[in-house]
Amino acid sequence: MLARVFEAAGLSTVSIAMVREHMVKVKPPRALFVPFPFGFALGKPNDPALQHRVIAAALDLLEKPAGPLLVDFPEAEAPEQLPQASVISRRNTPATPDPADEVTALRACYERWVEEHHGRTAVGLCGIPQRRWRGMIRFLQAYARGEAADMPERPAQIALPQFVRYCIDDVKAFYYEARMTQRPDAPETDLHTWFWGETAIGQLIPTVAQRMNATEDPAVKAIAYGIAR
Repeated sequence: MLARVFEAAGLSTVSIAMVREHMVKVKPPRALFVPFPFGFALGKPNDPALQHRVIAAALDLLEKPAGPLLVDFPEAEAPEQLPQASVISRRNTPATPDPADEVTALRACYERWVEEHHGRTAVGLCGIPQRRWRGMIRFLQAYARGEAADMPERPAQIALPQFVRYCIDDVKAFYYEARMTQRPDAPETDLHTWFWGETAIGQLIPTVAQRMNATEDPAVKAIAYGIAR
């Protein structure tokens, strides 16, 4: 939508899209769909040749006639995909720990990550302080059960499903940063498999998505699509 505003002002735009269905509906002037995992808009890290091909393919759209135009980046050039949450088998199904205890156990590793990276962290969307994260986990559990759960930190202008998304995005970032402190040399596929296959929170998040998918609201279903990948 912003691209159309810029185009109306005489500025040519190109978008790189990671969810094709969104681009089909929004119809930006020029968009390149890339078949990469979320967070990897230009492809695999440390692969400048691939990243340059993605950028070149996007810029090539400026030579095309006026859109709306949606072009797919060749699947054959896509890097190996991260395994999807839905296909990762649970490794500790018996005696699954409490995710609130898991968060507490990982806090020291997360704090070390923040210290080593001079305060930089991807955590902070939901605005809930760390001392309240056990309560946040209970909130997510209650939401997954279909209860009328909420948090006092939720701004009035933020819909509950979107706030749930913010909480889950923060939890994911917290876990990944803590794990990267524990295993700094672990490849991204190992991190992803650990999160969805070996953690209690990785088992909770799909149940939250299931509740969202049970609604008839397409906007809520779209949120569910994003949180459990």
